[in-house]
Amino acid sequence: MANEEWGPLAGLIGTWESGMDGLDVSYHNDKGKIAETPYREKTTFKPFGPVDNGEQVLYGLDYRTAAWREGEDNPFHTEVGYWMWDAKAKQVIRCFIIPRAQAALAGATVEPNATSYKLEAVLGSNTYGILSNLYLDEVAHTTRFDVNISFTADTFSYDETTVVEHKKHPTVILHTDRNTLKLVSREA
Repeated sequence: MANEEWGPLAGLIGTWESGMDGLDVSYHNDKGKIAETPYREKTTFKPFGPVDNGEQVLYGLDYRTAAWREGEDNPFHTEVGYWMWDAKAKQVIRCFIIPRAQAALAGATVEPNATSYKLEAVLGSNTYGILSNLYLDEVAHTTRFDVNISFTADTFSYDETTVVEHKKHPTVILHTDRNTLKLVSREA
């Protein structure tokens, strides 16, 4: 398999892990306030493709990630989804769902050899947007998602912000997550 077909996603192929270096800053219902949660994480990216979509040709990464608080056996956060590369349009697309019944499709124009880029999703967009279940839409309305990605041969870093209008908090919440993971294996 020739990795150049995955463009700026090729460097992500494999299994990545971190120690307790991740930091989640979010509204904590049990505390009634914004608080910080350190976490460890494991992410896998498995390549597939091509996907012929009419004239569009996509190469993708099937990805799964999980994050654990210190001392806990069950992850407090998981995601499943795809990262896609459309070489002709120079689009990187990340589509994922979390088990709170919320989905996002984020994307951006990215150069084929880029090792850093920013993906965005906005509520109401017909292309790169956000969907929530009825409950979340009423009590924690998500309006925007931004993620900055960067990687080297052996590290993968992200810094993401989810903008949430939470009914239990008087102001808009910037829920942030950031971490740097190290490459464990190129085999996914």
